[in-house]
Amino acid sequence: MSKGNDSISKTLTVVISLCLVCAVIVAGSAVALKPKQEQNRVLDKQKNILIAANLLPETVTAQSIQQAYKTHITAKIVDLDSGEYVEGVDAANFDQRASAKNPETSINLTGAQDVASIKRRSNQAVVYLAKDDSGKFLSYILPVHGYGLWSTMYAFVAVKPDANTIINLNYYEQGETPGLGAEIENPKWKSIWVGKKIYNDDGEMAISIVKGEAPKESEHKIDGLSGATLTGNGVQYTFDFWMGELGFKTYLEKQRQGA
Repeated sequence: MSKGNDSISKTLTVVISLCLVCAVIVAGSAVALKPKQEQNRVLDKQKNILIAANLLPETVTAQSIQQAYKTHITAKIVDLDSGEYVEGVDAANFDQRASAKNPETSINLTGAQDVASIKRRSNQAVVYLAKDDSGKFLSYILPVHGYGLWSTMYAFVAVKPDANTIINLNYYEQGETPGLGAEIENPKWKSIWVGKKIYNDDGEMAISIVKGEAPKESEHKIDGLSGATLTGNGVQYTFDFWMGELGFKTYLEKQRQGA
């Protein structure tokens, strides 16, 4: 019996030792890789902002993305309630998702307010201003997000200097159904948004995703996603919120007035 017990004890000792060694290796690897992961995250964000602005370099490398971003994009912090730029905040390192989770830097949305199902809204948001090689202003790039059928869907909306006409819509993070809701990333569907007006002549948010095919002459209507009504609703509610009073509406109004 004693030999059996000794054998079990030794086995457990070996197993536990191996687990500890593996845990140390995994933890060490995670720490060592963290800077590289953060670098890739920043690079991916810069790439998607450039895609939204139609400024992605023809040859896509880490260096070309970083250079194009540095040349063409300026990040600024906006107070969503006042629509004014906020000075003294590092826009490059501002984490809007973390800010939305912090009760001190965000607001809790009521059921009536939370049409996009995001629960909380950061008091501040990052906007990206795009310019060409000569420094001429090209577009505002606005980060938006809202819940679809299965996931929170994140996108950048590029808007012309008139602060109303859409240049591009780039969904870059979502977990919707492949072949159905995930078609929000389909270039063909995204191209429908080009040239659409966010607001009507009365200044009301007017983008509307319709069932089936939208009239081609419409300035505000977008073709629905076949077989993905709930995802389409999520996109609609995302625009309802972020282009509304609690989102970027005040900011865009000020830009149209020449702020």
